[in-house]
Amino acid sequence: MVRAIVGGCWGDEGKGKVTDLMSEDSEVVVRFQGGANAGHTIINQYGKFALHLLPSGIFRQNVTNVIAQGVAFNIEQFFKELDGVLAENVPMPHILVSDRAQVVMPYHVLFDALEEQRLGGKGFGSTKSGIAPFYSDKYLKIGIQVCDLYEDEALMEKLEKACQQKNVTLTALYHHDELLDPKKLYDGLVAYRDRLKPFVGDAALFLNKAIKEGKTVLLEGQLGSLKDPDNGIYPFTTSSSPLAGFACVGAGIPPHAIQQVVVVVKAYSSAVGAGAFVSEIFGDEAKELRDRGGDGGEYGATTGRPRRMGWLDTVAVKYGCMLQGCTDVCLSLIDVLGYLDKIPVCTAYEVDGQVITDFPVTPKLNRAKPVYEYVDGWKCDIMGCRSYDELPENARKYIEFIEEKIGYPITIISTGPKRDDIIYRKK
Repeated sequence: MVRAIVGGCWGDEGKGKVTDLMSEDSEVVVRFQGGANAGHTIINQYGKFALHLLPSGIFRQNVTNVIAQGVAFNIEQFFKELDGVLAENVPMPHILVSDRAQVVMPYHVLFDALEEQRLGGKGFGSTKSGIAPFYSDKYLKIGIQVCDLYEDEALMEKLEKACQQKNVTLTALYHHDELLDPKKLYDGLVAYRDRLKPFVGDAALFLNKAIKEGKTVLLEGQLGSLKDPDNGIYPFTTSSSPLAGFACVGAGIPPHAIQQVVVVVKAYSSAVGAGAFVSEIFGDEAKELRDRGGDGGEYGATTGRPRRMGWLDTVAVKYGCMLQGCTDVCLSLIDVLGYLDKIPVCTAYEVDGQVITDFPVTPKLNRAKPVYEYVDGWKCDIMGCRSYDELPENARKYIEFIEEKIGYPITIISTGPKRDDIIYRKK
């Protein structure tokens, strides 16, 4: 069986916890897109971890963790994360890195920072992890694959060509004095290749064999639907598709293999970076929700910057679930809302005097105003509730209200940051 765990809106929904939980009965966990630009926070018996490249199944000894060819693979970040996990007495995880995965180079990170600096106040809110320049090179067909690290002559030739092109941009556009040195870049790559080699293999072959053998495969998405470059709030998107359907490309598996798509949705909204956010709130109202949210507050696991806060937006959630091909919704962080007398829910937008419930294109979204309905709060702590009937009546009404508005079944409810703070609810 193949299952996907993906984000419903802007990301930061709690996918890491859900993947960690569902990896218990999985044999393979796969990262199929994105890179170190997003973080999945996990709390378990070993401690609290923010994973950026490592799949969330690394805490299970029965799991093979695959970094597939669709991932932007930062080798330095990979070993930094792995060493950090091992330092907390986590047993060495089973990891397979695709030999076709492309490598995030130091110049990708440099160009990302320089471009955000050049754009100033009109930037896209990049995490400066090198992701957009990386994918630019990938589609320009000048990227470096993991397999290239073991071909000395071809690797040096690729680096020389890349540096020749990029040094022109560095000087002409960014007025940067220090030029790229292909030999220095080469030495930096080969310094890692011996340690990396035991992890490297043919991920697509491995995954297709696992599927044919009937193994349980878990696909771990990054970010969320609204960050998709084709279907999201363009141009304030990421550079790879965070949709479950892209796993077929990023991991090299057949489309018909995916049998379940779990879309993780927050009980409120948050976003990092620029772009339209219709239900956004500000001031003390936002600060209180931010400080109560998540484990230790709503701050980016990658950047540490405060997230933009808002109330749940069922227009966005319904659209995100549609794009993902949702079979099950996991509602996360509902325990955060226990302080409210009335809970606002954005159930429609007003655009140019017209009320709509379908998610519009970016120009219209920029003009949209939220239309709210209000649900009674439950005014108590529900953290750690383990059954649906254990929840207060108003908490159940909130869940059922959301379910009705989005049209997709909420079958999993996360009631706290720990692995077992979870409720499974029948459809």
